[in-house]
Amino acid sequence: MSLTLADVVRLLDRRYPPATAQSWDAVGLVAGDPDQPVRRVLLAVDPVADVVDEAVAWGADLVVTHHPLLLRPVHSVAATTFKGALLHRLVRAGIGLYTAHTNADAAAGGVADALAEAIGLVDTRPLEPAPSEPLDKHVVFVPVEAAGALVDALAAAGAGALGEYSRCAWTTTGEGTFTPSEHASPAVGRAGMAETVVEARVEMVAPRARRAAVVTAMRAAHPYEEPAFDVLELAAWPGSTGIGRVGRLPEPQTLRAFAQRVAAATPPTAQGVRFAGDPEGIVETVAVVGGSGDSLFDEVRRAGVDAYVTADLRHHPASELRERAAFESRGAAARPYLVDLAHFASEWPWLAHAARALEADVAASGAPGTTVETRVSTLTTDPWAGRAAAPTDGPEGHP
Repeated sequence: MSLTLADVVRLLDRRYPPATAQSWDAVGLVAGDPDQPVRRVLLAVDPVADVVDEAVAWGADLVVTHHPLLLRPVHSVAATTFKGALLHRLVRAGIGLYTAHTNADAAAGGVADALAEAIGLVDTRPLEPAPSEPLDKHVVFVPVEAAGALVDALAAAGAGALGEYSRCAWTTTGEGTFTPSEHASPAVGRAGMAETVVEARVEMVAPRARRAAVVTAMRAAHPYEEPAFDVLELAAWPGSTGIGRVGRLPEPQTLRAFAQRVAAATPPTAQGVRFAGDPEGIVETVAVVGGSGDSLFDEVRRAGVDAYVTADLRHHPASELRERAAFESRGAAARPYLVDLAHFASEWPWLAHAARALEADVAASGAPGTTVETRVSTLTTDPWAGRAAAPTDGPEGHP
């Protein structure tokens, strides 16, 4: 059995929520008929012509790429442009295209986690944590005998979910007192007479986005005409996802050995792996960011790591970081050291993670026997094809 493209997109969106992408990004379904069946999915870093050739030859129904094809707004997808021609080829072949970019960078099991795992980091945490989902605490006072039904109603509306646990609530008992007016229709007591009732105080946490639904469910389930309740906004704290990861190596090693470790864990490219710092300096704590990472130097410095692994490091930001580290260390080992990869190489390890996750999600979502076949493209889509070696005897006066 196979799922439709719409089904697969829902699974991908759940694992890499589009709302977590950066505001400038373009993610999600780019092309494809939502009703078409999906049996084969090809995963690649870049939506380029060679990848489309591979998808057509293999008989893929969907291509999932990390980088967007249409990042900037366009007014035409005519086949007279290279991007338009690529889209036309996909459409004619019945192949969908889906992008997970900055939403996959930050996700659990995403680009940063994959790079950290590839180079062997343990005890990882986000370098720049995303805020956790805003939460409310709903506090409701209800007759003890109605507390269970109230908890059920709030849970059905989205309250009481904590990690892998549902219907989570805390209750205690006390006495509530009230006097109904002559116009009231009390569920307990009589108009004009003070009433005392043994009540349960029920507390449940819910996403702030579900506030209206939870309050509506509470009012519908509550036996009182005018229930007493509070909605408290909880303090925000860093979440478990976010840009980059910080971790440690199982055993410290020199910068030279660590750079070699990174090179062995990622695809070879014309650029190779460069490093900045004392080759014999010791590396134990490491920050990683897949893709271009020199905009996060401040976060890396605050993390206090020994080395930073990322891609596309530019001359001036890298030089300034190293000079600043040397100045502030006052002659001690100037950290963080830098390890610079090709952009493609830093993001490629995620593809295998994404393929395994999609297969597992598909198997868990449908009837027994519902599967999808995945394939990770091994094409090197790094744009640089080679590197010319410098002559042993350079021009006079050349370093």
